[in-house]
Amino acid sequence: MKKQRFIREVKEPRRRVLGMSIAVAAIFLVLLSRLWYLQIIESENLRKLSETNRLRFVPVAASRGAILDRNGKVLVNNTPSFSVAVIPQDVKDKDALLNTLARYLNLDLADLQDKWEKGKGRAKFYPIIIASGITREQMEFLEENRLRLPGLDIEIKPIREYSNGQLAAHLLGYLGEISETELDKETYQSYNPGDYVGKSGIERSWENYLHGSDGGKQIEVDARGRYLRTISETSPTIGNSIVLTIDRDLQKRAEQAFGDKAGAAVALDVNSGEILAFVSNPGFDPALFTGHLPAKQWQAYLDDKRHPLENKALKGLYPPGSTFKIITALAGLQEGLIDENTTVSCTGSYTVGRDTFRCWDKKGHGVVNLKRALKESCDVYFYRLGERLGVDRIAAYAREFGLGAPMGVGLENEKGGLVPTTDWKEKKYGKKWYRGETLPVSIGQGYTVTTPIQLAAMIAGVANDGTLYRPHLVKRVVDPDGRVLKEFPPEVLKKLSLRPELYRKVKEGLLAVVNEPRGTGSMARLYEVKVAGKSGTSQVVKLRDSKGNVPYQYRDHALFVAFAPYEKPEIAVAVVVEHGEHGGSAAAPIVGSILRAYFEGKGVIKSPVPKAGDEQDAGETAGEAVVPENSDSEKVSGN
Repeated sequence: MKKQRFIREVKEPRRRVLGMSIAVAAIFLVLLSRLWYLQIIESENLRKLSETNRLRFVPVAASRGAILDRNGKVLVNNTPSFSVAVIPQDVKDKDALLNTLARYLNLDLADLQDKWEKGKGRAKFYPIIIASGITREQMEFLEENRLRLPGLDIEIKPIREYSNGQLAAHLLGYLGEISETELDKETYQSYNPGDYVGKSGIERSWENYLHGSDGGKQIEVDARGRYLRTISETSPTIGNSIVLTIDRDLQKRAEQAFGDKAGAAVALDVNSGEILAFVSNPGFDPALFTGHLPAKQWQAYLDDKRHPLENKALKGLYPPGSTFKIITALAGLQEGLIDENTTVSCTGSYTVGRDTFRCWDKKGHGVVNLKRALKESCDVYFYRLGERLGVDRIAAYAREFGLGAPMGVGLENEKGGLVPTTDWKEKKYGKKWYRGETLPVSIGQGYTVTTPIQLAAMIAGVANDGTLYRPHLVKRVVDPDGRVLKEFPPEVLKKLSLRPELYRKVKEGLLAVVNEPRGTGSMARLYEVKVAGKSGTSQVVKLRDSKGNVPYQYRDHALFVAFAPYEKPEIAVAVVVEHGEHGGSAAAPIVGSILRAYFEGKGVIKSPVPKAGDEQDAGETAGEAVVPENSDSEKVSGN
């Protein structure tokens, strides 16, 4: 009995030792297997994970190319800006981080969350830009609290600097953060969330040239994400610069000439089509759109009845009013229906069937020839001529001068306007064209609408005796080293088929408009340079308050087109003043200011004001222009 108990007492520890040995062996086998798996099977993946945890890629944003005027003066450049980025793999508490940033940077939490979500599809070690343009004080606060905000990073990125404020804002355009829709497009394959791209104007249309290529550097960081050293670096490539045809000083004077009036102006080089000034007034501050546009400012832009966000020079559609009489006159001369001596008796109105069409001068102009009809803007003369021409012939000549279709100036969403024809009305309304509808068209009313850029090209084509150039805004593209990559010479759209002597006959009338008594454009006169032009007033509504109490939005538009010098034209200008009432009193002075600025810049005009003796004469003749000019709102039509 004792022997059996002894044997059991001896075997029990052995069994325990054996069991423990087996357990230990199993554990070691598992550990060895795991070690083998990690060292052999997963070695490459683990190495990559280790490197990723130690190394970090930091993108270095490229500077956009500058935008310069024709003389090399800077219109848009770049300036350094602080941006807030987060590295998703280092963020321990996303909600806490975003809440802290929203509170201390005074940012919208929903906007920060939206940017986080947009960046989630990328590598976790790639920074997501969630705020741009922070102040130095905000940047210092974040740096001081970086240890409490894991995953936070501060980047220095170049942003657009609009040192000239609102100057040429509609032309230059503005930047905005790239959208998801844009990121999906092939054009933007090299872009990243948080990048800024052109949204309008030159910034958008020439994005491919202006946008550089981002660089980056691979850095080593410690466990807390602090910088240790740079492993490798790729320098960013600066974008190319765009040299415009615009003259900055002329642009500034043109915008100043408008004051607080709404409207547009385009000045062209008559012999090349280069756009010297491109005005849409009022403007806006493009710098606001690059950062976070305050809601109050956005609402103020929307509420402004002058529509500051609309590019009026390119997209504004206006009846050309009596400036269109230039086309009607040339058509009549070319078709042999009139010559410079053909006369018409104006009694103040003209009747076709049951419809009566009035002249702006209700008393009538009496007997007028072509020169006087242009000078005093006699409507009856052109009613009669337009009736004989017919709408289709008028339309054909209008299209010869570039009206009714986009000019192709190189900016997005250019409007083409409308020159009506019998076929157009049949297709549009399913109705035939009536004889009485031609009369308003002959003086630039009815269905006819044009853009300021088209009117500038039209008067330039008249000034140079029939060569229609494509208006363009860019002279050349230059790389960061100053090498010219691309140049844009003048482009002739067409040589008009009119007989050369006909232009002289019309231009004599346009010279009289500005320089002779009772001319409707005397307020565009310069005393050192001969100016030729034509005024116009276009209806907004047919019926008006007989007492003259017309709300702003229903007042007539004022227009004026001109060129100078008369003997050897260099510059053509078209101006539209929205709801300005009369072309001779509202638009002509702006044209005069633009022309004066141009010739002062060339040194042709030395004095900014006329002599004392001439000032009295200017006031007298200017008074004549204010007296009822060709106010197309005076017309009555039964159509």
